[in-house]
Amino acid sequence: MVVDPFADPAADPGAEPIDAQVLGSTEVDEGALRRLLRRAGRTLARPAIECLELLLDGNTPPQVRLTMLAALTYLLVPIDLIPDFIPAAGFSDDLVALTALLGLCTTHMSDAIRIRAQRKLDRWFPPGR
Repeated sequence: MVVDPFADPAADPGAEPIDAQVLGSTEVDEGALRRLLRRAGRTLARPAIECLELLLDGNTPPQVRLTMLAALTYLLVPIDLIPDFIPAAGFSDDLVALTALLGLCTTHMSDAIRIRAQRKLDRWFPPGR
């Protein structure tokens, strides 16, 4: 039995873990796979949607929006100041951009933004289905 990497043991400690091993199997439990992917999607999408809502919020200062867009652009564009293939130093510039982005999100995130992001997350990834 393979443990589900996206399972939250605190949510239901007595629940049977989802068997996430589908490679090498001729039969795939599509329901289990869909639940696994939905949980992964919700987990990965939440911070992205919160950042999007922060960017779109009218109360977010323009300099914060600009810094967030610059950090996101730097992370997504394949050209770096320090190429990623250089051992140890390659990802240091990406780490600086990510740290700036996380700091801005943490500092400027409001409850209203989180609520809007949660509603959008629930629309895009319906819980419990």
